[in-house]
Amino acid sequence: MAAKPKPQKAKNKAAENIHPHFDKMLPRADKEKRLGQRGLVCWLYGLSGSGKSTLTLGLERELFEESRTVQVLDGDNIRSGLNRDLGFGDLARRENIRRVAEVAKLFAQSGVIVLASFITPRENFRALAREIIGEKDFFSVYVKASVAACTARDPKGLYKKAQAGEVKQFTGVEQAFEEPQLLKPDLVVDTEAHNYDACLKLIHTALAKKIKYKK
Repeated sequence: MAAKPKPQKAKNKAAENIHPHFDKMLPRADKEKRLGQRGLVCWLYGLSGSGKSTLTLGLERELFEESRTVQVLDGDNIRSGLNRDLGFGDLARRENIRRVAEVAKLFAQSGVIVLASFITPRENFRALAREIIGEKDFFSVYVKASVAACTARDPKGLYKKAQAGEVKQFTGVEQAFEEPQLLKPDLVVDTEAHNYDACLKLIHTALAKKIKYKK
């Protein structure tokens, strides 16, 4: 009996016929001049319940009131639309971060301040986001809080559901969260040691220096 032929991988014909026009677009400097700000991605990461979303929304409000052009990319919002086809295994989580980073990069290159709020549980995911967006445009903030503290807060009731087996592959229960070691964050805000206002001020102060437009 003849052996079955091995399936051939289909070539990505679309990729072969792509011709980017980045060099023909309006220069980034012109867009930043119009907005009066420098495009940047502020990537907030940490456990569910650490305070990422709350701080992100607070930053959005403060930057908006300063007449800044800002775009929020939130984990739950993105997974309800663009990334709703992805699960929560490591490969799917990595793809989630890759897509978001590519979107964030486009915004930053247009002079927009991006506030990205994602658990980003693996160091290699954070390295991937930084690599895609670029060192100069990437500002990482580790929103630090222990699993115990986040479980006690449990604002969405997810820890309780995960412990009961109702939510699978949940970071902090079934899946581990890797503390930053080799890839250090640009800023750490400890939401157990400091209150909301203090943490918000720390991030806002650091961002103000990064987004300032230099003529």
